[in-house]
Amino acid sequence: MNLSRLDLNLVLALRALLEERNVTRAGERIGLSQPAMSAALSRLRRHFDDELLARTGNSYELTPLGVALRDRSATACDLLERVFSSQADFDPTTETREFTLLAADYGAAVFGAALARVLHHEAPGIRLTFQHPAPSVEENTAALLSTVDGLLMPHGVIDGFPYVDLHQDRWLCMVADDHPEIGHELTLDQLARLPWAVYQRPYDAPAARQLSMLGVSPLVEVSVQNFQLLPHMVEGTRRIAMIQERLARKAVRSAAVRVLPCPFEAVPVQEAMWWHPVHTQDAGHIWLRQKAREVGATLEGHGPDDGVSVVQGPGRAPGLL
Repeated sequence: MNLSRLDLNLVLALRALLEERNVTRAGERIGLSQPAMSAALSRLRRHFDDELLARTGNSYELTPLGVALRDRSATACDLLERVFSSQADFDPTTETREFTLLAADYGAAVFGAALARVLHHEAPGIRLTFQHPAPSVEENTAALLSTVDGLLMPHGVIDGFPYVDLHQDRWLCMVADDHPEIGHELTLDQLARLPWAVYQRPYDAPAARQLSMLGVSPLVEVSVQNFQLLPHMVEGTRRIAMIQERLARKAVRSAAVRVLPCPFEAVPVQEAMWWHPVHTQDAGHIWLRQKAREVGATLEGHGPDDGVSVVQGPGRAPGLL
């Protein structure tokens, strides 16, 4: 495909047509007259050798190729916008710009909150938006990263993209305060026998990945899309969950739960911010990455053990998790 022979305005027209499924509305959306948008649709149909929009009664339906191109055209438009909004210079004290980061609630609550505090004081015109990554992030990483400024995710899930290491964390096990079978410590037998609450899909949840290396398949009763829901799914039950210690400091005070050391050598969390190479030379993104390094170093200097104790028996003492 010779891109120099393509009219990139057709990308905007394609997205508008496929999302609006109406020539007039699509034209109004991007500032083209109805005849101009009809001409663009004709050119697109010739290029793809496909109707893209097929009339059904008084409306239009997308052809199978149109359905496939709808998301791709949206991704292409977002990427083009980011390419052409790149800057050679960036002054955080005067710029007004939005940075979008994909992050699970763990990343947003631990690193994201610390980053937002720094930006509040150093870059008052900068806006941060956190979006939850789709479960398919491993399958469509390039497409997702091309439309945002970064992805907060630990090592071991994706690879092949530039990143900034942020901080480390360790896994703890979490149980109800009054769990009838667990006392001062957990055993591997209890991990295999008792029910679990896990983050995301049962078969590839962080807990399942860790336990699979021990030959243990957790009996998952509940799966959630939010780490901070885990304490509430454990409270008053026989369930076990695994939670990062930095998040445990923030989350478990809201539920009658306690945390215990894992009865195995859990692989630590090494949180990182990943980005698409298209952002590498953008001055604003370079500044964002530098701030990420600084905030991560600050978190490393205040590790998860600072002022935190792991409960070693039933019940909680004041000030402990």
